Amino acid sequence: MMRHAAYVFDAYGTLFDVHAAVRRHAGEIGPEGQRFSELWRAKQLEYSWVFTLMGEYTDFWTMTERALDFAFARIPSVDRRLRQDLLDAYWQLDCYEEVPAVLKALKAGGARLAVLSNGSPAMLESAIRSSALDTVLDEVFSVETVRRFKTDQSVYEMVTNAWRIYPQNVSFQSSNRWDVAGAQHFGFRTVWLNRTDQPDEYEEFPPDLILPSLDGLLT
Repeated sequence: MMRHAAYVFDAYGTLFDVHAAVRRHAGEIGPEGQRFSELWRAKQLEYSWVFTLMGEYTDFWTMTERALDFAFARIPSVDRRLRQDLLDAYWQLDCYEEVPAVLKALKAGGARLAVLSNGSPAMLESAIRSSALDTVLDEVFSVETVRRFKTDQSVYEMVTNAWRIYPQNVSFQSSNRWDVAGAQHFGFRTVWLNRTDQPDEYEEFPPDLILPSLDGLLT
């Protein structure tokens, strides 16, 4: 078991299932649901990268709304009247089944726990409270503080600056391989949470550990 002074978790896709919002309305959306959800997520991330490369900033919720509108435009078979329902569902995404128990166990072992996310503070607070994770997290770091999105190195630096800790003493967990690459480049010890058995990439910045779920942090 990798033991560290601090465990920092990406939020969306790592702690919270980004496809839960669409899944809740799968019957109304129809057969294009999976494609619709994947497109929504892909455009949401694309906007964050493009804005950061341009040196611009728009909060992640606005990007989430714009990405959803793009998905509706790209897949017109999905009823636009579901827009508000889908946005409402995004504020209370389901956390993955193992998340509460793993975080509680790490906390009981004396580690500091935090979330480091592209999400806006309001988005993160809502998701964390709805999953009752607020009782185990020591801190929630949002990119809104630095007004840059991952993988800008200033995002990861928020943790080391706030906690006065060396990067190598932080275990960073993310389901996003590009996020793991960014964190590895910064100097964190990294865990790629490969929930869907994706092929590896970013070979120059390999993760220290690859797991199918967060349960592996305890074994």
